[in-house]
Amino acid sequence: MEGILQYFFKASAWPMEAPRPYSGFHMLFGASGIVAAGLLACKLAKRPASHVLFISGLVLAAIELYKQGFLYYAVNSQTYDWWYFPFQLCSVPMYLGILYPAIQKQAPKAAAIMGTFIQDFALLGGFMALAEPSGLMHPYWVLTLHGFIWHFILICMGLYCALSGTGSRKAGAFVSTLPLLLGCSLIATLINVASHPYGNADMFYISPYYPNEQIVFHEIALTIGILPGNLLYLSSVALGGWIFHMACRLLTVQSIDAPF
Repeated sequence: MEGILQYFFKASAWPMEAPRPYSGFHMLFGASGIVAAGLLACKLAKRPASHVLFISGLVLAAIELYKQGFLYYAVNSQTYDWWYFPFQLCSVPMYLGILYPAIQKQAPKAAAIMGTFIQDFALLGGFMALAEPSGLMHPYWVLTLHGFIWHFILICMGLYCALSGTGSRKAGAFVSTLPLLLGCSLIATLINVASHPYGNADMFYISPYYPNEQIVFHEIALTIGILPGNLLYLSSVALGGWIFHMACRLLTVQSIDAPF
């Protein structure tokens, strides 16, 4: 079985010259993907969230499993690289989408918070990753395409939640997402600490061991220290989510069953 998996992933290890940020590839592919995500979100706006978010989560999980296998067998010689453990801010919508149908049945208020979180933070993560795409560019086609497509799907999920009414527009609804953001940040920190003896995990870019790797925030962490830098970074993430939350109020809810 190991041999089959290794052959499968190495067979798809098509090399490429890693695209440069703001190159023609980045700008054209990025713009096309954003437009496609917006059109798909509009088309799906009247479909039930339990179906759309669940299927979106499954698609993300499937391509993430492929990425993990590719990295393990084709790139890292069957050594696990904790840097790529799937629990960044941009990973959270995958888990929430898969859980959404069950939570919606058992705890509708919690599901509403999840929808608003996806609306605000999937849009934040999707657009910011495409605006500063250095982490998406790889010397393999499958990894580069994975990075772009992942964030196109996030944008689609976020716009769907805004257009369908699955995510709320109310200011208080954004505040209700902050405990979820904090909880995910604590989980990310636990992963960073627990995996430290085995690798360089930096979930949510708030490792207590390394300065933040994100542009601008890296220099801030070097200047004021790792912990204050991480707190400032999380505060900026929350602010970014708020900005997208307010921007979503400009969109027209298309679902006739929208609860907000």
